Amino acid sequence: MVVNGGRRNQRVEADAARCVASGQCAVTAPLVFDQDEDGQVVVLTAEPVGAAAQQAREAAARCPVSALRLRPAG
Repeated sequence: MVVNGGRRNQRVEADAARCVASGQCAVTAPLVFDQDEDGQVVVLTAEPVGAAAQQAREAAARCPVSALRLRPAG
């Protein structure tokens, strides 16, 4: 499926074991990520679209330990 001006849908994955609870993901993409009571990443929206998808890409780029991945959905 192609959406977002020709971009494919992407699926967000988070490696909680790698997460260091910096909170960059939740600040950058609050519709996609949150943090649990220990500060660990929680994925709220596994296949974000539109502005949320762009924010998810930015959050993945900003994660200090590369705990976030974006893969093709499907």
